[in-house]
Amino acid sequence: MEIRQIRYFMEVAMREHVTDAADALHVAQSSVSRQIFNLESELGVDLFIREGRRVKLTPIGKIFLDRMQQAMNFIDEARREVEEYLDPEKGTIRIAYPISLAAYTLPTVIYAFRLRYPEAKFQLKQALYRDIIDGVIKGDFNLALIGPLPMEERKIDRKILFTENIVALLPIHHPLAERSSLKLRELKDDPFVLLPEGFVFRDIVVNACNELGFSPHVAFEGDDIDALKGLVSAGLGVALMPEVTLVESIPRSTVKIPLTEPNVTRTVGVITPIHRSLLPTEKLFYDFLNEFFARLDHFNN
Repeated sequence: MEIRQIRYFMEVAMREHVTDAADALHVAQSSVSRQIFNLESELGVDLFIREGRRVKLTPIGKIFLDRMQQAMNFIDEARREVEEYLDPEKGTIRIAYPISLAAYTLPTVIYAFRLRYPEAKFQLKQALYRDIIDGVIKGDFNLALIGPLPMEERKIDRKILFTENIVALLPIHHPLAERSSLKLRELKDDPFVLLPEGFVFRDIVVNACNELGFSPHVAFEGDDIDALKGLVSAGLGVALMPEVTLVESIPRSTVKIPLTEPNVTRTVGVITPIHRSLLPTEKLFYDFLNEFFARLDHFNN
């Protein structure tokens, strides 16, 4: 088996089309077909089901793809480790993050890091909560910012960077809009705007309401935090959201109000794989994360 064969195989598997894979690889279609044929002959199995010009993985092909993705991750990391060993300040950091940290937290820390290491590069991946955890475990990336921290997962290491408050965002003409604080149960009869099911932050909101004996009436769903802000601005409901998402500005026609009962919070931190070491540039960024948020916490207190 050659690395070239594996790369050709993975490209065809992703695109389910030999011609499209060849175009993406900038090689002749016949070369891709020949390498796939040689790989199947060497393994003694069919990796693809041919359906005209399209192809689909066989059951064993799916297993082989999963293993090869992990293997190629290790090969790519080995190459990067050698490069970064020579000059870690010029390496690449692959990091995943959820949508709630995309607008402020991650850009802020990357900006500060690149002031110190201006030649460092980043590959960023926004993903759902469970996909972030699985990606760190499988080796798709070695670092992820995440909130809340998954405390039960045994295959990752975790470090809390800060704990943030969850606040209420109300339309400016809401009857409680002039309050300096409010109790969550005071919103039990209001329409809520929430993220769709599958987002862990939705679970935080729903669980906080359930603990007070009510289920939020979901009037609308938004695909991201900015969508929720827009729905509240339009007067279509109330929302709970991480305070960090409102740091730079409060959306037009809305007010932010702290919650006092209960004090809803979430932990935000960084996770890394327990069985793999960080690459040199990743280790620089990991140490910087801890230093940055420790200094920020000291300043705030």
